[in-house]
Amino acid sequence: MCIAHKCATFIKPLLEVLNGKRTFAGKTNSIHFTNMSIEQQLTDRIIAAIEALYGTTPTAEQVQLQKTKKEFKGHLTLVVFPFLRMSKKSPEQTAEEIGRFLAEHEPAVATFNVIKGFLNLTVTTSHWIRLLEDIHSAGASFGITPATDASPLVMIEYSSPNTNKPLHLGHVRNNLLGYSLAEIMKANGYRVVKTNIVNDRGIHICKSMLAWQKWGNGETPQSSGQKGDHLIGKYYVLFDQHYKKELASLEAQGLLRAQAEAASLLMQEAREMLRAWEAGDERTVALWKTMNEWVYAGFDETYRKLGVDFDKIYYESATYLEGKNEVLRGVAEGAFYRRDDGSVWADLTKDGLDEKLLLRADGTSVYMTQDIGTAKLRFDDFAIDRMIYVVGNEQNYHFQVLSILLDKLGFAFGRGLVHFSYGMVELPEGKMKSREGTVVDADDLIDEMLQTAREISQELGKVKEMEPDEVERLVRAVGLGSLKYFILKVDPRKNMTFNPRESIDFNGNTGSFIQYAHARISSVLRKAEAQGIDFSGNLPPQLPLSEKEEALVQLLAAYAAAVHEAAATCSPAIIANYVYELVKEYNQFYHDFSILREEDPGLQHFRLLLSASVAHIIRSALSLLGIEAPERM
Repeated sequence: MCIAHKCATFIKPLLEVLNGKRTFAGKTNSIHFTNMSIEQQLTDRIIAAIEALYGTTPTAEQVQLQKTKKEFKGHLTLVVFPFLRMSKKSPEQTAEEIGRFLAEHEPAVATFNVIKGFLNLTVTTSHWIRLLEDIHSAGASFGITPATDASPLVMIEYSSPNTNKPLHLGHVRNNLLGYSLAEIMKANGYRVVKTNIVNDRGIHICKSMLAWQKWGNGETPQSSGQKGDHLIGKYYVLFDQHYKKELASLEAQGLLRAQAEAASLLMQEAREMLRAWEAGDERTVALWKTMNEWVYAGFDETYRKLGVDFDKIYYESATYLEGKNEVLRGVAEGAFYRRDDGSVWADLTKDGLDEKLLLRADGTSVYMTQDIGTAKLRFDDFAIDRMIYVVGNEQNYHFQVLSILLDKLGFAFGRGLVHFSYGMVELPEGKMKSREGTVVDADDLIDEMLQTAREISQELGKVKEMEPDEVERLVRAVGLGSLKYFILKVDPRKNMTFNPRESIDFNGNTGSFIQYAHARISSVLRKAEAQGIDFSGNLPPQLPLSEKEEALVQLLAAYAAAVHEAAATCSPAIIANYVYELVKEYNQFYHDFSILREEDPGLQHFRLLLSASVAHIIRSALSLLGIEAPERM
């Protein structure tokens, strides 16, 4: 099942809760969407039209309204083919009859035209004027549904770093997707718990520890001047380098690769260290705690730079024993089985999969065991209605298995887990490899983005009259905003290539392009205020609006649908691409129409209100992506 379908499967009932149509897990919700959209208004009237004309009541799902294509006249287009069985007439005749009914009975419909089986509806100018007033009045809350204490609770796991290396570009995409998804869920009226699981135990952690013991000479973050996560990552790479040399030496003596790996003294020491840690050896545990604290401090600094946070952090060192207990319970109850060597396995062949290792022969845990324990603890800690894991698509099989295993253990939440599976992110040079030290550290990437933003801003003369501290705030907003937008605008299911220089461009589909539009509107509004222009009152009921102006109001009104779709598909890209389209349309309007120099007071009022509303929506959309909207650039 694809992530979009799985998200929609659980989002639909949650949205019904928010609309007061049903309860969820015994909960009720008093939230209602009070502003009926023009689409809903027309849908209700179209259903009434079908009833009156053909004596049959269609479902709301059969009423397919979409934005009219630019080459045709109209705002919304109705697809009439679903109603031909009811009308028993041709598509053109059916569309003509429904159009006449709407023109006579729906005040919002000004005119209509028929193109084959499509009914194009033109909405009255007065409707767009009233709608803009409603949008402007709502301000930052437009399209946003606040949560209540009765709202469904969604837990979203993201980041999931290992304490043997710093966060890298792949983690950046993970963190940005997870944080943005959490903000989008909040905007749809859910209570959200943002959580992180730190992989702080296992053989990979012991590799760094062992390398530091052997070759570190007591080096610390303070003595080296390195962030703790970078320092530990250096020793992870150093272990791999020595390990490869050892394997090459063993193979030169005539051993096959598998024999060399089994004979490796370095790997044997790492495995022995893992056994000592699990046995609670004081020296091993003390070293583990010290080195992990170095890493945690480094992670926290990176998270602050990225602007992401968590409500609850779990550590695998505290969850793996819970997982082992659950696996052993599964053995006792016959859900799993033990082989002759003492290892524990799950037979998933009846589920169309294979057999899965849960405990090694020496009793140590695997990732799956730890995830079982973490899931149990989370549902013990929180009354979660749904759990979403933000993890790359290379782990699709893992989460498919996890869901089945939790179900076999009797946990009701097992089958309902959602794996937000996203594609890999690469650089123009290709893939990154942690063990070989060819990854792009998140800190280095952030620094490069800030430096690039600084250079481009200076080249374009955008910081000439700014104070130094204002320049640094702008550089940070543009640099990080460009990074976040470039990553989030891509469908999360797709692999992507990230190019820092391309992401900061004040033209095109970039974060800085959108931020600049917001700054431009802010400048217009400041000038209006300086000139004493008041646009706080009601608009005239009739104005000679252009098609572009009406289209902009229609696009503004579509923001609420974009926010809902982003949640239903688990895709921040919906928000990113919506706000880009909004800015493109506004920029064309700004180029073609006067605002402050408009002589008609009513039109000037309308255009200032329109501009202010566009700015509101830009700020709201960017906030869902974790991006700042500067007022000066």
